[in-house]
Amino acid sequence: MVINNFNSTTRIAMEKANDEAIDIIESKDKFDELIADLERKLKLFPKIGEQLSHIPVFVSMIKSYIINEYTKAPTGTILAMIAAIVYFISPVDAISDFIPVLGYSDDIFVWTACLNLVEGDIKDYIQWRKCNGNLN
Repeated sequence: MVINNFNSTTRIAMEKANDEAIDIIESKDKFDELIADLERKLKLFPKIGEQLSHIPVFVSMIKSYIINEYTKAPTGTILAMIAAIVYFISPVDAISDFIPVLGYSDDIFVWTACLNLVEGDIKDYIQWRKCNGNLN
């Protein structure tokens, strides 16, 4: 029963985050604000785990998409990535971030789900960056 509530609550929060993602993809200023919020939230984690280490790639790919530098990514991939970031930085989500340890479990769940969803597109983007001399 708790898992069903968690999934339902997470789904509703992600739908709201998706609406925000649509607004963000249309505004460079909103995107810059999103990245600033993301950076502030990442400072809360002294050691970034494997899942969170993909955040800079997400940000780079989204930015490249927004400035029309990298256009191969499906719009749905970009929206999913932005929605995951919006959900991650939001202090109000399925499980409040103010609850120690447990508060970030839904953030990690959403982040992992998004990463699994867009993994192929991320690999394509990394390859594109390597071919264009943009990745060490």
